[in-house]
Amino acid sequence: MLAIIYSDSSFVLRPLSFVLWEAIEISIKRNEGQKTKDERQDSMEIRQLKAFLAIAEAKTFTAGARHVNITQAAISMQIRQLEDSVGLPLFTRTPRRVILTEAGELLLQRARKILREHDAALAEIAEIAGAEHGRLRIGSASAMFATAQLPSILEKLKNKFPNAEIKVISGTSQMLVDKILHGDLDMAFVSLPVESSNIQTDLLFSDEIVAIANPQHPLAREKFISAAQLAGEQLILGEKGGNTRRMIDEFFAAANVRPNVVMELSRQEAINRMVENKMGVGIAGAKHIAKEIRERRLVSWLIEGAEIKWDLGLARLRGGYFSPIAKEFVNFCKENFKEREKELKAAR
Repeated sequence: MLAIIYSDSSFVLRPLSFVLWEAIEISIKRNEGQKTKDERQDSMEIRQLKAFLAIAEAKTFTAGARHVNITQAAISMQIRQLEDSVGLPLFTRTPRRVILTEAGELLLQRARKILREHDAALAEIAEIAGAEHGRLRIGSASAMFATAQLPSILEKLKNKFPNAEIKVISGTSQMLVDKILHGDLDMAFVSLPVESSNIQTDLLFSDEIVAIANPQHPLAREKFISAAQLAGEQLILGEKGGNTRRMIDEFFAAANVRPNVVMELSRQEAINRMVENKMGVGIAGAKHIAKEIRERRLVSWLIEGAEIKWDLGLARLRGGYFSPIAKEFVNFCKENFKEREKELKAAR
């Protein structure tokens, strides 16, 4: 059979089967187009948001893929799917890095909130499985605390939550606060104060900062040392990035002197040992070096014009989900630090 097909002012004869097939194809395409539009509203996935967040923070697809433990090809596919879902490009690609587009910047703010809520929902659901379950991701900016006190706290926590997933990382205070804000950590031991209004902190320990030296130092009998005298010594300080180092640098800047920093170490114990071995003059908390002072391995000076305290606090996201395992961990920490204060007082 033939069908008459009109086109503007002309017409052609074509087999009816061809006409019907073309009509079906047109209908299918229209339906597919509508389906694609509808699906775009519902196809955004958590894994895609995690991939997007990883790339946005790492600035490259390669580093982002490493962060979420997938291949670069897989993360590229996820971003393409996410961009198809939102209907706009999220990144501007350059040879060395990627840059967020306006749409990408908007999605970044929302993605962090979505992933935090997602994690909170999973944590709440995990409670239903039993009190012994849970997840806790901890950071510590204090190597001294992580070595001396954290192991016993975690042992008690593990006994109460035997099936819990507990992870611990180290880093500077600022790095750990950033990880809390980005949803990569639940809480962290950091130097106070923390400037972000989105972070809640509990003070655990406070110590006065003093200068320390070997007992054979020419000024060993003195009780005080000036900013100029201290700046002229070969100084062994903590690495930059922590609040204590920042306050020390600000003190020297306010005194208009340039310190002679010869070493920057991440561990206070390493600084103390270097000073004991006459490698220079250091900075430490008075309570923490009480034993070394009593055993005459170190001497300490009060720093004239400086009122620098080292405050260690436990930081977490303000308004975030506070799980049973997190609450118990905070309680264990507070108990542990009370006992630590008693031990330090007895050692003086």
